[in-house]
Amino acid sequence: MFFTILIIFFCLIGLIVLHELGHFLIAKKFGVEVEEFGIGYPPRIFGKKIGETLYSLNLLPFGAFVKITGEEEKIESSKSFSQKPIWQRSLIIIGGVVSFWLVAIIILSSIAFFWGLPTSIPDDWEDSTSIIEVMAVQIVDDSPAQLAGMKAGDRIMNFDKISQFQEFIKSHQGEEITLTIERGKETLDINLTPRVSYPEDEGSIGVGLARVTNIKYSWYQAPWQGISITAKQTVAIPVVLGGVLKNVFQGEEVKGVKLAGPIGIGKIMSDALVQGTVNFLMLLSMISIWLAVFNILPIPALDGGKLLFLGIEKIRGKAINQKIEAKINTVFFALLLGLMFFVTIKDIIGLL
Repeated sequence: MFFTILIIFFCLIGLIVLHELGHFLIAKKFGVEVEEFGIGYPPRIFGKKIGETLYSLNLLPFGAFVKITGEEEKIESSKSFSQKPIWQRSLIIIGGVVSFWLVAIIILSSIAFFWGLPTSIPDDWEDSTSIIEVMAVQIVDDSPAQLAGMKAGDRIMNFDKISQFQEFIKSHQGEEITLTIERGKETLDINLTPRVSYPEDEGSIGVGLARVTNIKYSWYQAPWQGISITAKQTVAIPVVLGGVLKNVFQGEEVKGVKLAGPIGIGKIMSDALVQGTVNFLMLLSMISIWLAVFNILPIPALDGGKLLFLGIEKIRGKAINQKIEAKINTVFFALLLGLMFFVTIKDIIGLL
């Protein structure tokens, strides 16, 4: 368990460090002075100055940061962020977001080349050289499957077609059955009773199914797969969020979507790690894409908010008063912290 926590911790911190590295590299490219590149937050444990930048390791392990000259206040210097053209400042800000996308592309490309991408296939798809599995991709809350201990990512053995499995379940409604599943390197027997009466959109046992196989790609095809999946997911996320917000405003029930804070994300990553390396890396790439999309939203205190202020500056012909901008950022940062606190408490209660 300790080893699992360490893996998850270093992966999440690694994503944030690479995000800040994106800001750092573009700032350096445009001749902007970076005063400090820190891993973790102060108080400082260790620091070493190389050139004009102090590289530090700090006590609070909640992320990373870069301190760029002239980003928080106007400084009259050729190396100041505030003195650079708007397009350069925009690219410095975008650099952090792009790093999230690059991480996702690299992870997905590696999976495509080394292990093969898990790909959903129809029941009539056949290939004698491929291993085909029926996988549980969604578990409905309070369903027979969840109560029996099934998890998303479980591979249902002895069936290679969804229709086969569905017919088996239908023929045993109201009877206790035993399903043999693979979870990572484990093989488990799960006992459950398919429901005779059930909500139409849940099915008899409450499992969303996919027929999957891993498809490998050559070294020159794999990067294109990584780029393609990252682009599709980036487009899909705002669509999903838009649908959720629409349902919320219309007072409709939102199913299959949950807010998760650091603890909730850690739990999801822990479950994915149990399912195997590929599942864990796939999840890590999706988290990286989600972070990119979230960061680019035009919300003050996020990178997207900084871009919003630069856009206003471009339209007005002059920057917004820095004291006003700082106050707006502080308010939204406090709201984000409040949301994070609320979600974290909710995650903790869910684990009890």
